[in-house]
Amino acid sequence: MSTTARTAPVTGRGLKLRWYICGLLFFATTVNYIDRQVLGLLKPVISRELHWTEADFGWIISAFQVAYAIMMPLAGRLVDWIGPKRGYAIAVIFWSLAAMSHSLARSVVQFATARFALGLGESANFPAALRTVADWFPQNERALATGIFNSGTNIGALVAPLAIPWITVRFGWRPAFLFTSVLVLIWLVLWFTSYRHPPAAVVRADSTAASRLPYTSLLTEHRTWAYLLGKVLTDPVWWFYLYWLPGFLDKSYGLNLSAMGAPLVAVYLLADVGSVSGGWLSSSLLKRGFTANRARKTAMLVCAVAVTGVMFVPFTKGNLWLAVALIGLAAGAHQGWSANLFTLPSDLFPQEAVGSVVGLGGLGGAISGALVAPMVGYWLDFSHDAYGPLFVVAGSMYLIALGLIHLIVPKLEQR
Repeated sequence: MSTTARTAPVTGRGLKLRWYICGLLFFATTVNYIDRQVLGLLKPVISRELHWTEADFGWIISAFQVAYAIMMPLAGRLVDWIGPKRGYAIAVIFWSLAAMSHSLARSVVQFATARFALGLGESANFPAALRTVADWFPQNERALATGIFNSGTNIGALVAPLAIPWITVRFGWRPAFLFTSVLVLIWLVLWFTSYRHPPAAVVRADSTAASRLPYTSLLTEHRTWAYLLGKVLTDPVWWFYLYWLPGFLDKSYGLNLSAMGAPLVAVYLLADVGSVSGGWLSSSLLKRGFTANRARKTAMLVCAVAVTGVMFVPFTKGNLWLAVALIGLAAGAHQGWSANLFTLPSDLFPQEAVGSVVGLGGLGGAISGALVAPMVGYWLDFSHDAYGPLFVVAGSMYLIALGLIHLIVPKLEQR
């Protein structure tokens, strides 16, 4: 693998185009997370109509995670092979059709099948987006660009509780799964008409045969395992917020589908701020002369400490907005953490291997999420909705993950 990664300064049209492309990554990620969020929002309504248990819901979520795990390394490899332009478009079309198929489901098995298909398609979003960032942005701007497009996860999770209850109240829950189809068509037109290979000024001079490295070779790299463990330990926390937070608000505070919109919007607004702020922090430190190692780990430490506040949610004693503030702070810190964690593959590997390494990390995070989701469901059924221990676990994972990353890779650098 190459040991250098040189990027010439970019000015004029190339500079404007790369931020426009970053905007399209944000757009796609927003749609991606609207599709993910719909089921969690509709869980109280559908579970009452179809008589789901918490464990049933956990297994439906697990179906998504299993598919995500299976496909993530393949999606990363596909993006490295055919490039992000075609790879991203294929994935967006596939996951849009899978999202719409939820409207036809009538049983736990059918929902799990639709969710499995959604996981297959959505697995390509982050490998494609991160490979695009690695192609178009120099190292000192990657965390900021990643934070910007990754904030689409929060905008998607914010738009969904505003739009989905309105659609559901007026038309029923099945049409709610068709909401994003028009957005997908708009994105596809913009993507195909604007995306092109980056000009020579922004292509990093570290081209190697890394894209042809077998996964067995990447798995022998301790740097791969540092990224993978970070995903394994912290991804399930985000899935917990995304899928179980509406149920928590329903069970703990008696909020119906319409009433939970404001708390969810507040949580994901804070998450959005955290995503951009976390990326800005490490990028700012790099511009101030910090090494990549010091900048990334400092930003991740700040986020890991901020997350710990969520452990106090069980002690808010029924104060809805205090609980929302603590969960929102944790969600924002998670997204700031993710903006920096996502940059590690491009810090540690040549760009041709970024999609593959991201895919391996996604595989680990998805397997972890697939195992955790049913366990959460069984725990809530067994404990009669005792969310407290779950928040304690969620608040502790980031410091553990950062400790392991630093132990495995004391210095972030390509070699």
